[in-house]
Amino acid sequence: MRKAISIGIQGFSNLMEQNCFFIDKTYFIKRWWERKDVVTLITRPRRFGKTLNMSMVECFFSNKYAGRADLFEGLSIWKEEDYRKIQGTYPVIFLSFAAVKAQNPEEAKAQIKQEIANIYEENRYLLEKDILSDNERDIYNSTTVKMDDVTAQNALKKMSAWMERYYGKKVIILLDEYDTPMQEAYVHGYWDEFTSFVRSLFNAAFKTNPYLERAIMTGITRVSKESIFSDLNNLRVVTTTSELYADCFGFTETEVFSALDEYGLGDRKDEVKKWYDGFTFGEHRDIYNPWSITNYLDEGKLYPYWASTSSNGLVSRMLRTASADVKEKMEDLLSKHEIVVSFDEQIVYNQLDYNENAIWSLLLTCGYLKAEQVEYKGRLRKPWYHLAITNQETESMFESMFAEWFEYADANYNDFVKAMLKGSLKEMNIYMNDVALATFSTFDTGRKPSEKSQPERFYHGFVLGLLVELRERYEVRSNRESGYGRYDIMMIPLHENDNAIIIEFKVHEPDEEKSLQDTVNSALNQITMKKYDEELLAKGIPADRIRHYGFAFEGKKVLIG
Repeated sequence: MRKAISIGIQGFSNLMEQNCFFIDKTYFIKRWWERKDVVTLITRPRRFGKTLNMSMVECFFSNKYAGRADLFEGLSIWKEEDYRKIQGTYPVIFLSFAAVKAQNPEEAKAQIKQEIANIYEENRYLLEKDILSDNERDIYNSTTVKMDDVTAQNALKKMSAWMERYYGKKVIILLDEYDTPMQEAYVHGYWDEFTSFVRSLFNAAFKTNPYLERAIMTGITRVSKESIFSDLNNLRVVTTTSELYADCFGFTETEVFSALDEYGLGDRKDEVKKWYDGFTFGEHRDIYNPWSITNYLDEGKLYPYWASTSSNGLVSRMLRTASADVKEKMEDLLSKHEIVVSFDEQIVYNQLDYNENAIWSLLLTCGYLKAEQVEYKGRLRKPWYHLAITNQETESMFESMFAEWFEYADANYNDFVKAMLKGSLKEMNIYMNDVALATFSTFDTGRKPSEKSQPERFYHGFVLGLLVELRERYEVRSNRESGYGRYDIMMIPLHENDNAIIIEFKVHEPDEEKSLQDTVNSALNQITMKKYDEELLAKGIPADRIRHYGFAFEGKKVLIG
């Protein structure tokens, strides 16, 4: 009898006790323990089994689960005689920052203090034996959500000392979703103040803690060492491009295909592979998203389960306000081409607005892009990443994101597209002015607002919108060479009954042009003089089926001719 599919249970003991569907990853315990790394940081995309694996590690080592052989019988770790002997023999501190989401630093620190206070409440048995001095008892009892910052920063180290004294063994610390508050601090603008607090907390817990046996931290991103890990020289970092533990998070193809057969879905392997395969960790390819596979086994229908579990707000903001070069690379990715870029896998959140290549690091660590290959070039072995969209599910996420950029009550984006396809200049002007008015500001970074930068960012975002809206009818390109120059937008029809379209954008220059109409004429003349039609004509598209449009911008006002 096949096991029930449970959606949302992240506790290992609950899954085992309720005999639910589970892919055995207990070999991770042996691999991690035998490496003897003091502090291990593992980054994986969201919903990739990080929390479940951390719970599994807790259940295996924590003395709270002493004698719970039933949780591991039949699993790979229980075949190891030496490991049976150490199950349930260590004091373990397990906490999560997944819920630390605040709009200001004081709230964020209060939420972390609450997590620490919960640890103290769970372990109040330490007060029952005479192992704490009167002063230590006072410190213990004052470790509440109202504690000061210094008390909070030293609280995990203090707890480690007392647990080591009580059990006679050093402590294992497990911290899940360590980077969630980092992202919130960046998004809400309190990065510097908050990271100072976290840096001291991590230093005390993981660096200067003589009572620490081992530690694991998990998250989505690798926050830079300079930001919060500056004092940790004992940190083993395992990212999505690392070979270490490559198959311990996420499902392998063998595991997925076996599960499909077990649940009577063996004939769907090809379509499941197309939708959910594609994640690459180290050199290990064909890794599947556990969340999507589990949901698919439960419901039996293809759907972007994983892509729909997050708002992707940070990624959307960075792409929306990115430079033309970044958006052009996104066009290539959406057209199923590979891009090659160099970046640092460490993310310095407070530099995201200034480091253009940081977006690729974020998209890779979040799982939206995969590294087909990493080349190390030059004397300094600089890494160059060959990136592609991970799979059809992540492709659907990008499509939804770009469509959302124009989903405003007064932004008639879809109406504009329809007017453009039927060639109605009057309607195009009406609708495009609505779209520009409603969305222009969202395509500006806020750092260098100008009448010149806004149209550039806007029209490249507009191109991505067209890619989503018209991909079944057109191949949409921007800023590519044709004739004697580079056009802004070219729409190459995929069907004989559609017209080709070339669009040129220009910002009104009051010193050179009397009116917006002059700017429109200048744009149209550029299309003709630089022979942008050449690429289309070479494809056999007749001249009478090629439309030219000039877009003139003056602030948020647009004129199309």
